[in-house]
Amino acid sequence: MLPEHLVKQLGDRRRLCVAFSGGLDSTVLLHALVQLRASILPDLQLRAIHVNHGLSAFANRWTASCQAHCQRWQVEFLPLFVTVDASQGGIEAAARNARYQALTQNLHSGETLLTAQHLNDQCETFILALKRGSGPAGLSSMGERAKVGGFPLLRPLLSLPREALEAYAGQHQLSWIDDDSNQDTRFDRNFLRLEVLPLLYQRWPHFAAATARSAGLCAEQESLLDELLQEDLDSLTDAQGSLSVSGLEPLSESRRFALLRRWLAGCGAKMPSREQLQRMWDEVAVSRADAEPQMRLGAFSLRRFRQRLYWLPPMQALKQTVIPWTGEGILNLPDNLGHLTFASQTDEGLSIRKPRDDETMSIRFYARGEVHKVGRDRSRQMKKLWQELDVPPWERNRIPLVFYNERPIAAAGLFITHDALTTGPQEAVWSLLWQK
Repeated sequence: MLPEHLVKQLGDRRRLCVAFSGGLDSTVLLHALVQLRASILPDLQLRAIHVNHGLSAFANRWTASCQAHCQRWQVEFLPLFVTVDASQGGIEAAARNARYQALTQNLHSGETLLTAQHLNDQCETFILALKRGSGPAGLSSMGERAKVGGFPLLRPLLSLPREALEAYAGQHQLSWIDDDSNQDTRFDRNFLRLEVLPLLYQRWPHFAAATARSAGLCAEQESLLDELLQEDLDSLTDAQGSLSVSGLEPLSESRRFALLRRWLAGCGAKMPSREQLQRMWDEVAVSRADAEPQMRLGAFSLRRFRQRLYWLPPMQALKQTVIPWTGEGILNLPDNLGHLTFASQTDEGLSIRKPRDDETMSIRFYARGEVHKVGRDRSRQMKKLWQELDVPPWERNRIPLVFYNERPIAAAGLFITHDALTTGPQEAVWSLLWQK
């Protein structure tokens, strides 16, 4: 039964990487794939990644056990060691986040990540979402197919009960790891698994399948809403991915929040609670006009500028950064801001004079006081220039500024100052190019 089920689930996928914890579920999944490779799918390319969280005294022993399985089954094995920060949403969530981050950072191009969640796991996830007061999106629980870190994720065992995996393991005399922490009912999932769900399964043997159907119906509803709202979302979102506040204001609250959720999902954000959505709207979207509001959600932040909402990743503080440069070669900028180059004068970039003998050049990200921009009849404060150029507040200390000694000469990609102009034909000129 299991091999035929996996063949249908895999479709034409042949480059697979299994998240291999060494527990019952992932051991069964990896063994069944090895059996398929040895029989009807000889072109199957298999790897296994084991994530060692270091949370148990037995963690290194489990890694060794997983490696032994893979050597026996001739599967390429990669052990990864991560640090779990329990302050980031609790130890369960932090361990899960660390695990998926490690997995996706080590996948190969063209690979599909396989995880071994089964029907009973889906039931637990549904009830935990219910406990949190989740709406249809949260109650959709896990899908058989998803994306993680830009890679395809497949959960091929999701429709199978744990009993089916136990039967397969018994049939093939498999051994697996029993994580001692799985008996600790301080963790919500363990409490459900050990204390609550056995009673429900005893009373209603098909309870797990019923909750899976409910999760599927919620997923269908969300999919339909995605289709119905996509046109609205497209019209409210610009090329930079920001969302129009004025476009949301006339809508009903339920429609507005549905669009906000989908926009956040498209940004890769963790779904906010109903209370957080209300705060996003009240404290950021429609706060007073002269404010520069923002709201932090984890490492990310929601900000408003010119009646548009922006979802922003963590940013390195660059206000005090000074980078000496001769202008030769390529200058790589910090915090993934791209690179700068100077070229002979071309139609591209900003044309500025070369430094004089008594001038040294540096790249900075902050200028104080007044600046005389070419094209204006007088100097203006930098803050006023940024406003005039529609540069959002969080970008103003991230634009590379060329300085000669202590004088700003150019803002890459935007403008030059009068100090950048030549005083005669004898002065050489070059072009500043910023590749983001």
